[in-house]
Amino acid sequence: MIITKTPFRMSFFGGGTDMQDFFTENKGAVLSTTFDKYCYVNVRHLPRFFDYSTELSYAKTERVTDIEDIKHPAIRNAMKMLDMHEIRLSYEADLPARSGLGTSSSFAVGMLNAFYALKGKYADKRRLADEAIYLERVLCDEAGGWQDQIAAAFGGLNKITFDSNGYEVYPVIISPERKRQLNANLLMFFTGFTRFSSEVQAANASDRRSKKAQLKEMYSLVADAENILVDKTTDLDDFGRLLDHTWKLKRQTGSAVSTNSIDMLYEKGIKAGALGGKLLGAGGGGFLLFYVPSQHRNDVLAAMSDLLHVPFKFENGGSRIIHYTPEDFVLQEGQAK
Repeated sequence: MIITKTPFRMSFFGGGTDMQDFFTENKGAVLSTTFDKYCYVNVRHLPRFFDYSTELSYAKTERVTDIEDIKHPAIRNAMKMLDMHEIRLSYEADLPARSGLGTSSSFAVGMLNAFYALKGKYADKRRLADEAIYLERVLCDEAGGWQDQIAAAFGGLNKITFDSNGYEVYPVIISPERKRQLNANLLMFFTGFTRFSSEVQAANASDRRSKKAQLKEMYSLVADAENILVDKTTDLDDFGRLLDHTWKLKRQTGSAVSTNSIDMLYEKGIKAGALGGKLLGAGGGGFLLFYVPSQHRNDVLAAMSDLLHVPFKFENGGSRIIHYTPEDFVLQEGQAK
């Protein structure tokens, strides 16, 4: 039996510039972090007592004898890609799916990590990220960028750069105290609205082609934000002000980024004392993040009292195996290992 634990991510700057059709021509970069909310994937071989050979438990339960009959596209394609057979897989998470925190990509990374471990193989962070990108963007043909898979695999507070050669991950070097202060000044709320990120990305795709100038400016803000974090002489509150600026730019990159309800919530937070914030993920709903100086924390919490406040702490681990029990399991004849 294998159990993997994979973090969710929040993206601060550069979202949208991690789309392959953009960064291959213009370069891209994001500043993001993973935090202590996780998805868990449990995988083992299925004992041969049943009239089905594969059992999957997520929001639904599937029991099939043929991999081609699996309805969940990521599971079906991952099993085919890694030649997995006769398994029982279950998924659970600390936060809801379709909420703007890269949940589907965290699941993809955690699932691949579990599959490799079940086969007795080690997959490093880059391999997990690369194959999760291939799984979601190519095999499943889902619209979206690359940052979620990379963040889930590597973990931590990072600047991730993109160009025609691929991507690189650069940990943000920040003092522990300044990092704790940044964490303390961020408040996250669940809006209750959820959408598939791929649907939002597809809806925004036609808009994005005519919004190259905004995306280029969003790309440049990644370096500005990193400088604020690493320069101890800089006012950390500038990070919040820059969040407000990048959110206003992102609002211009697609009609599905926000809604009237989200805009009203955002303005309410700003009036209560937040210096900036953004909707996490592709847009359309999910989690709303604010940067709030400590003296206004209670005011913003009161203003957002109708929403669920979700406390969190940054994490650095990325996807990892938290339980590993080898199995003596012989595949049926004709099935590869």
